[in-house]
Amino acid sequence: MTEITVLIADDHPIFREGLRQIIAADRGMKIVAEAEDGERALELIKSLVPRVAVLDVDMPRKDGFEVAREVRKAGLNVDLIFLTMHKDERLFNAALDMGVKGYVLKDATTAGITHAIKAVAAGQSYVTPLLTDYLLNRGRAASELAGRHPGLRSLTAAERRIIKLVAEYRTSKEIADELFISVRTVDRHRANIITKLDLKGSHALLQFALEHKSKL
Repeated sequence: MTEITVLIADDHPIFREGLRQIIAADRGMKIVAEAEDGERALELIKSLVPRVAVLDVDMPRKDGFEVAREVRKAGLNVDLIFLTMHKDERLFNAALDMGVKGYVLKDATTAGITHAIKAVAAGQSYVTPLLTDYLLNRGRAASELAGRHPGLRSLTAAERRIIKLVAEYRTSKEIADELFISVRTVDRHRANIITKLDLKGSHALLQFALEHKSKL
């Protein structure tokens, strides 16, 4: 069985030491690097490309969101887990909107942290059980939005990916680079989305994506 390579980043040495011990105790995982701030974490992620990076949300130099943004922009095959003390639904939604696969509270059990890493490495998502209501809220909001805009249900997987990137203020060129497709293809998808959602106006797609970002 291939070990899951893990990078951990947290600016609190005592917490980082505890996290290292938890992960090292599991034979299925291997810590390949540690970082005390976001800038160093990003450097190590780019050079080592671990399977999973466990990031504190609040770090000096670059916070977890800034690191996640750069990892996505670089197109790295690294899945991210956020560790945080915040039970803030707004931050939770922002993390999931950005493609973070795991969201774990720092007071989670030892088993919760290892389960999160294994789930994310297996292509699944993991959220601390205490935050399950946040997931339910996202699901309800998405269903309500689809009820008001039925065209959302007809969007293809590619179109859904593109509208989420539009919500991050990404240009057609940036979207094309990330998805490894041509700008012309991106523009065609954007036109299809606009038609399906019956949007009007030169900036209607951007406005729609920004307004409903956490529900898409």
